[in-house]
Amino acid sequence: MPIVDPKSWHVGLVGYGEVGRILAEDLRADGLAVSAYDLKLEQPASAVSLRQHAGEFGVWLAASHAELAMRSDLLISAVTASQTVAVAKASALAIKRGAYFLDFNSASPGAKQRAAQAVNEAGGRYVEGAVMTSVPPYRIKVPLLLGGPDAAALLAPLNALGFAAKVASDKLGVASATKMCRSVMIKGLEAMVIESFTAARHYGVEDALIASLYETFPGIDWEKQGAYFFQRVIEHGRRRSEEVREVAETVREAGLTPWSASGTAERQAWVADLADAGLFGAKGGKGFARSPDWRVEADRILAQVNTKTSSKD
Repeated sequence: MPIVDPKSWHVGLVGYGEVGRILAEDLRADGLAVSAYDLKLEQPASAVSLRQHAGEFGVWLAASHAELAMRSDLLISAVTASQTVAVAKASALAIKRGAYFLDFNSASPGAKQRAAQAVNEAGGRYVEGAVMTSVPPYRIKVPLLLGGPDAAALLAPLNALGFAAKVASDKLGVASATKMCRSVMIKGLEAMVIESFTAARHYGVEDALIASLYETFPGIDWEKQGAYFFQRVIEHGRRRSEEVREVAETVREAGLTPWSASGTAERQAWVADLADAGLFGAKGGKGFARSPDWRVEADRILAQVNTKTSSKD
């Protein structure tokens, strides 16, 4: 790559959702030139807020994947999991020779390997990235595992830009496998808490349930954790359900039937459907009242379930 100083890099963000906007804000605060492209820019309903954010933080908005790729020394892909390979292929059509392509997406090792093939064959340098926890609390400093033959070369420049990355392996798939196997537990726990707590609320045994969980796992504040899980799934259930389908594919690639991951994906998608229908506030779950008490959201779910049950009678 002709540019040595990473602070002189032009960073392109493929995906301008929650993660993309956080990265844009932090990179711009450090003086980096940042561009972005998102399919939602082509949708009038969603484009307004994205353009307002870009204008506020000085982010240049590209008209296509190719236009973004042509001007970027570092491309960061942060899209929905199902678009991982498609975005890599679209970006590869115009990627600068020697430019890095950092794949932030929660995709299976197999998907990451297919994405890498497209980028590397076009002259780019693909590096898989596994984001190991929720981005908002940490922002650009979120724990990040890198993988692939070019991971070590990208490590120092990336951390110089403010990231908190470390190399998991020079073999593609190791970082994403770590992330995916973790998600079997984390996303599964979210789904189980929503299912368990809502059912307990129906039977009026939620206080006994919470007390029992405290006794078994005293290090967890189950009231606070429950409220957080409900909030995250209501707001991001659609994206999370897609991620867990990639988790299921990861389990499948290991030769196992992904019973737990498949069920988790269904529960996350089910909550997302309720959010899209406006159960928790405005369509899409945006702007719903974040109650510190998960019971408020559980009662809304139960009211919806009971309404559907009554309509069948």
